[in-house]
Amino acid sequence: MTRKRVAILISGRGSNMAALIEAAKAADYPADIALVVSNVPDAAGITHAREAGMTTAVLDHKPFGKDRAAFESALQRILNEHRIELICLAGFMRLFTAEFVQRWSGRMLNIHPSLLPLFPGLDPHGQALRAGAKTSGATVHFVIPETDAGPIIAQESVPVLAHDTPDTLAARVLEAEHRLYPAALRRVAEGEGRYNQP
Repeated sequence: MTRKRVAILISGRGSNMAALIEAAKAADYPADIALVVSNVPDAAGITHAREAGMTTAVLDHKPFGKDRAAFESALQRILNEHRIELICLAGFMRLFTAEFVQRWSGRMLNIHPSLLPLFPGLDPHGQALRAGAKTSGATVHFVIPETDAGPIIAQESVPVLAHDTPDTLAARVLEAEHRLYPAALRRVAEGEGRYNQP
């Protein structure tokens, strides 16, 4: 079995990154976490990745200012250097240009803490509670230029309880995320759930 070479992009604590790293330890897992990249030099996740023995890179976005294309060119060089085949976004807090997204069409995954297309964008847990939703959950989808709108690979739902706050709902959804993301990456790495732009 040839394992797909995956880069995980993070900006923060990297809890989904940790779930993916753990899943990839299994002998039959079809993806290898070949690289973890953080755009925040002191992100907790990059420390965790190093402690887990991962190959890491820090690409601070600040020196690039508003020049997203220059940042992406530098990122692409790093990805090329490590022969990356798939990208998993795990709390990566930068928006990409349409050109970069299209270059990685069908090969870049993101996880969002709601059952898309419901509650896209910021504050999905608050959105769910304000809407009176009885269920919420997590979605892994392919990244397209429109935010949180790409083809869905996998979803897992969780109940919304009567006394939930955004924080308690977020904690329940996060547990689902940690199960869902490794399962979704497995499907894509095995060649299921392929997505090709028309």
